[in-house]
Amino acid sequence: MIEPLVSIDDLKLSLRVDTNADDTLLHGYAIAAENYIKNAVGNDKPAFYQQDNVVELIRVAVIAQASAYYSYRTALSLVQSYPIELAVDSIVSQLQGEYARFEEENTDANKST
Repeated sequence: MIEPLVSIDDLKLSLRVDTNADDTLLHGYAIAAENYIKNAVGNDKPAFYQQDNVVELIRVAVIAQASAYYSYRTALSLVQSYPIELAVDSIVSQLQGEYARFEEENTDANKST
C-alpha cells in the first residue's frame, strides 16, 4: 500500500475523528489529495517536494484537501453547496510560484556547467 505524505493519524486529528472505521477511506483521500496538489503544481521535479520551505506547505494543503474530500463525501442535502477550498487554492498558488523559481534555478545551474 502506498504511504501518503500525511499520516492518517494527523488527518484524523485535523478532522477530530476518534475511530478507526474510516481509516481506509482517509488513506485514499490522503493519496488523492497529495496527487491533486502535485498535479496542480507540477510533477516533473520530485526534488522540489523535499525542500524545507515546501514540505510543510504541501502537508497543510494535503490535509486541507483530504479533509474536504472527507467532509463533502456525500451530498444528502436539499441545499446545493459549493465548497471552495481557499486554503488549498492559496497554498497551490504559493507552491506554483516556488516551483517555477525552482525550475528556473535548476535550468540556470545546468546552463552554467
